[in-house]
Amino acid sequence: MEQRADAPRDLVLVINSGSSSLKYQLLRAGRAEVLTKGTIERIGEPDGVADHDAAMTAMTDQLADRDLHLDRLGVVAVGHRVVHGGERFSEPTVIDDAVVAAIDELSALAPLHNPPALAGIRAAQRMLPDVPHVAVFDTAFFTGLPEAARTYAVPTELAARHGIRRYGFHGTSHAYVSALAAETVGRPTEELDQIVLHLGNGCSASAIHHGAAVETSMGLTPLQGLVMGTRSGDVDPGLHGFLARTERLDAGAIDTLLNKQSGLKGLAGVNDFRELEQRRATGDAAAALAFAVYVHRIRCYVGAYLVTLGRLDTLVFTAGVGENNAALRAAVADGLDGFGIAVDPARNQAASGDPRVISPDGTAVTVLVVPTDEELAIARQAVALVG
Repeated sequence: MEQRADAPRDLVLVINSGSSSLKYQLLRAGRAEVLTKGTIERIGEPDGVADHDAAMTAMTDQLADRDLHLDRLGVVAVGHRVVHGGERFSEPTVIDDAVVAAIDELSALAPLHNPPALAGIRAAQRMLPDVPHVAVFDTAFFTGLPEAARTYAVPTELAARHGIRRYGFHGTSHAYVSALAAETVGRPTEELDQIVLHLGNGCSASAIHHGAAVETSMGLTPLQGLVMGTRSGDVDPGLHGFLARTERLDAGAIDTLLNKQSGLKGLAGVNDFRELEQRRATGDAAAALAFAVYVHRIRCYVGAYLVTLGRLDTLVFTAGVGENNAALRAAVADGLDGFGIAVDPARNQAASGDPRVISPDGTAVTVLVVPTDEELAIARQAVALVG
């Protein structure tokens, strides 16, 4: 690709490639300016595009319709979201053949996520061969978890052979949000103890001590931890054997049950939190129970992380549910005044797309709502890496 002499040096194409969709954003990292974004859906389906190469072509066609031509814009990097980086990748990485091979090897740990990410990477490399491609890993922020936090109590040799440990996910969001929360309260990240609650269709919590993650709710896979839209979160590990014996389910069927048919969907029949709230408002008992279970699990993790950290400066809500559902935030903080955690009703109800404090003045813990922006975080990391 020919680089225009006057082209900005922070223009990044960010790609998040799934098995059946490819999401993209074209943005100026330095100015946090989104030029355009979109999604190519139904990849590999009869009424969609054939594969990820066809999705990339469809993306360039959409951009051209908006008078944005990749071969003329001077894109300095393509940033790719990759879910699993294992123990190897703790930083953004320029993608070469060795990195592609490593991501492929890690597919055993993330069979639903890494293969489509690789398909998107390969298609994007063919489309834009002269631009550096950068992988930003969801697990990177958590690679430095303390040994006691990342270790499962399973035979050591087995864990070493298969890389069995707590990896954590949503790391790009947790890192971005915790830094922005520190900026919002006007203190260095290195001085703060924080709990970040990333609550969307996927949910995770993290404990962050002076800028470094020391605990996180997701584990070997994104299934562990909080109740999510369709994922169960924590269950007794013995449930797998129980279901195998009583329901005659194999490992694949159990995996599907816990990942796609559980969580809010399993409890109330819906995984969209907005619809859950509508049903709860009408007195739907299943929706009320689902909400209560969801909140209870969050509060359990908040309590555990208070003990892990020993003190707390900020409690941060982010992602779709965390940013937009005031009732959920109030329920999580309810009765926690003794720990210095409270929300001001008026501040909590106020709608805003900006980072904001929702706790009363003078409380020991500052409670915030901080919108996440993983695409911007990926773009900034890509620009920083390629210069």
